[in-house]
Formats: sequence, structure tokens, C-alpha cells
Amino acid sequence: MTVPAAPSFDPLRVAHLSGRFAPVTEEVAEVRLKVEGQLPDELDGVYLRNGPNPRFTPIGSYLFPIDGDGMLHGVRFEQGTARYRNRFVRTPALLAEEKSGRALWGGIESMITPGPDEVGPELAHTFKNLPDINVVHHAGRLLALAESDCPFRMTPELETVGKETFDGALPAGITAHPKIDPVTGEMAVFCYVLEPPYLTWSLIAPTGAVRRGPTPVDGVEEPMMIHDMALTSRYVVLVLGPVFFDLSAAFSGGSLIAWRPEAGTRVALIPRNGSPVRWADDEAFWLWHTVNAHDADHHDADHHDADHHGADHDGTVVLEYVEWSRLSLGGDAAEERNRSRLMRAVIDPVTGRMRRMALDDARIEFPRVDDRTIGRRHRQVAVAADSGRTPGLLPGEYDALRWYDTRKPGTPSQTWYGGDLSVGEPSFAPRPGTADDRQGYWMTYATDRTDNSSCLLVFPAEEPAQGPVARAHIPVRVPLGLHGTWLPTQE
Repeated sequence: MTVPAAPSFDPLRVAHLSGRFAPVTEEVAEVRLKVEGQLPDELDGVYLRNGPNPRFTPIGSYLFPIDGDGMLHGVRFEQGTARYRNRFVRTPALLAEEKSGRALWGGIESMITPGPDEVGPELAHTFKNLPDINVVHHAGRLLALAESDCPFRMTPELETVGKETFDGALPAGITAHPKIDPVTGEMAVFCYVLEPPYLTWSLIAPTGAVRRGPTPVDGVEEPMMIHDMALTSRYVVLVLGPVFFDLSAAFSGGSLIAWRPEAGTRVALIPRNGSPVRWADDEAFWLWHTVNAHDADHHDADHHDADHHGADHDGTVVLEYVEWSRLSLGGDAAEERNRSRLMRAVIDPVTGRMRRMALDDARIEFPRVDDRTIGRRHRQVAVAADSGRTPGLLPGEYDALRWYDTRKPGTPSQTWYGGDLSVGEPSFAPRPGTADDRQGYWMTYATDRTDNSSCLLVFPAEEPAQGPVARAHIPVRVPLGLHGTWLPTQE
């Protein structure tokens, strides 16, 4: 049956529905952008970004960053020019809401679903697809990704094709952060659901065929939330923070998501060849996003963990990530006590021992590397950062970018402060014909807090702290959050 809307919910009081996060409804046909500075002629491709953007005023609840319709924002670069377009990801539920002219589904916390008289028997009492987190391109498919559901396939013009089940092989879907092995072309994915088996992983071949169908992760005995993953040449790496789903609490008016720190955090090293899962355990922490991972060799022993006297050996896994002390969603009161930091963990698959060390204590998020280094040793990491100079930033809002050279421990990071600009996740566009992850450009959307205008910033990877070489002005505001990708023209 339909659960009534919570009378206490007031969307006007939800911070992530206003200001720089407020949704936009205007869809822009491709338009040439005004550019300050000089766009590099060698940039030839499109930068896409997805993020929560409710088409209609939400009802019942709104939980950032999970709720909201997806909207893709794309800037195409060619011969020193830039063109922009944006489009909603039109799921069946969104089409039904557009037909009605209002929201029919509530946020995930409210459990509101419409009946057959409103949406027909096929959609009645179903949960809304929310492909609003990320966007990736693999095997000729452009996919808008949800938290744990089927992605939606999009055209190059950002029109919605429909739900993608990978020829029926992955009917439950995947999560928002698959990882593509740049050497093999294989895409590793995982999916969590509310019924057994609670957690599965799969492999998709470079052709798009599902090479390994949903494979249960042994040792997961109740439903859990896992946002991101990492990949090495040998392992799929999943970090299971103590975040559990509690359906009984949700149906009785409580929270669907429970933080249980007494359970600790576990890391699953899942051999890509299908061998048994290797587990490591540690005290409770949460991560939204990994940086990258790789299989260690003798070259790693001199910098991964200075206090264990070179005890790293071939076979350990090195994982870098942004660590939070606990989960918080929607900017709850605990956010003020919840700090992030850039971390490295060295995990021994044989003993299950995990050693964690802090690389930087700055408040950061949205870490990215050159995607060509996924699963292998990377050098440069870019993140969005809080400079500490701007009062009143919301959770998920940042006013600076930082870059780290992880092969030089102790080297100060490079920082660019945005002034009146709030910035999003950076993405890397490599210089054509080069393999160095410092040869190319970083780009991110930014919004001016004084007038809510948005632009796309382009930074040189060699000296990014010198600031952007170009600013492409967007004709509509681009709401802050979440994830994007660079697609060179040859793809």
C-alpha cells in the first residue's frame, strides 16, 4: 500500500535542495560557450557529469546524495571550442511524473510509492530508478548509473535509450562505481540488494558480454551499503563499512540505514579468477570513494609503510581512499564531528592483516586519478578540498582543488583556492599520445557563490596550482555533485 507522506517534511528546509545544490529544470540544446582564457586545441572529446536533480519538488523525504533524478551535463571540446548540452535521464517513473506534472514517488526514506490509478499496474508500488550518481562508457555503451540498480543507456546526444540489463545477464543491476581495467578492457562491477545473496560481483568483457555473472560474496550475511570499489590486476576490492539496512525500522518510522561501529570494517579481496574471497578486518570507518589500488611488488616497500621496515612483499594489495570516521547522509548533525582524510592501506591477503596510514588530514572528497592507471600504480591524485577559508560550506561542497604526488611521500600537495567558486569532482583528460598521468588536463564544474553562475574549469596537469588555463561559461547553473568522465573522441 502507499505510505503517506511525512507531514514534517518541508523541502524548503532541505539545504541540498537550495543554493548551489538546487535542481534545474531547463534542458539546453547544444550551444557554443563563451570561453575566458585559451582552451587547448588538443582537447578533443566530451566531459560528462551526472548528479541528483529532482525534476519536481520532492515529497516525503530527500536524502542527499542518493535521491533525485539524474541529469547529464556535457561539454564537447573540438579545435579550441566548447559546446554544452544537458538532459534528464528519463526513467519510466520520471516519464510518469512528467505526465502528471508532479512528483509521485517519495524519497527512499519515506517509502512513498504511487498506486495503479496514478501510474498503471506496471509501475504501481515499485521503487523509482535513480540513475543519478555516475556516468561511464564501456563496450560502446554510455551508462547513467544508480546506487545499486540497473543503469540506463544513453545516446551520444544524451537522450535516454532505456534500462540496461546487459542482455538480461545482470537483471538486478550494478552499483554506481564500476571499474574498467585499462589493460584488459574488462569492467568489474558489484551489486548489493536487500535479499540473499546480499552482495554479488560480476565481470563484463570488453565486448560488453557478461563474462562472469552475479557471483555471491561469501561471508556477507545481511544487507549492507557499499558505494565504491577498487580493482587490481588480481582482485576486486570491496570495503564493507558497518552500514546495514534495517527494513523493520524503516517500516515503523525509523531509519532505513543503520551505522553499527561495533561490527568494524571489513575488506574483501575477491580474486578475479573466482578463487575464494580473502578477508581483512579493522576498526570501524566509512569510505564513499576509493582513489585506486594495485598489487604491490618490491618497488613498493620503500614508501608504503615506513614504520614496518620494508615488510611489504609481493602479493600485498595497496589501497588508497578517502576515509571518514562514520557514515553521515544529508548533512546530519554528526557531520560536524565527521572528518575525512586521504589514506593508504596495505593489505596482506594471506594473513588478513591491514595497516592504514594517513597521507593527508585535509577535508577532501571526490578523489580521481588518470583512468588509464586504474588497477596499477598511479602517480597524481586530484581531489576537491575545503580550504578552511569559506564559512558556511555544506557537506559535499568544496572551494579548492588539491593534487598529490603519491610516489613522493612527504611532498606537499599543490592547492588551488577557488575564491568565490564552489568546485566539484575533478576528472583527467590525458594529452593525446602520452602515457604520463601528469601530461594532460584536469577539469571540473564550478559555481560562483555570489551569483550562482556556473563554468567548466580546465587546469594543466603539470602545474595545476597555477590555476585554470580556461573557463567555459555554462548558460545554466550546474548543480553541485556528483561524478563525471572524460571521453576522447576516438571512443
